[in-house]
Amino acid sequence: VQLQASGGGLVQTGDSLRLSCAASGRIFSSTVMGWFRQAPGMEREFVAARWRSGTAVYADSVKGRFTISRDTAKTTVYLQMNSLKPDDTAVYYCAADSSRGTVVAGTSRYWGQGTQVTVSS
Repeated sequence: VQLQASGGGLVQTGDSLRLSCAASGRIFSSTVMGWFRQAPGMEREFVAARWRSGTAVYADSVKGRFTISRDTAKTTVYLQMNSLKPDDTAVYYCAADSSRGTVVAGTSRYWGQGTQVTVSS
């Protein structure tokens, strides 16, 4: 499985961005996909994940502002980020695996290369 993240950039507080993560290889509709982020000097943290059923889970820090979705072919996952804040500045990584727990725990086997999001105040 290969994951390719894109869509990052430099925005101002309150702006929106949409990140994309395109998957290739042995991706199935049952594959769980999610997003993590890592700010400078900080550990990587969970942002959002989406199950096959369509259920989405979010970190408290992004609830109500970020939305994770997946295309009908189940090969691309998106992260719509609204009302961005400087605290959202980080490198964002997508992740995929067959287990919900693995993805949420940050121990996925498959990771994208990361895309930088910078929010200026």
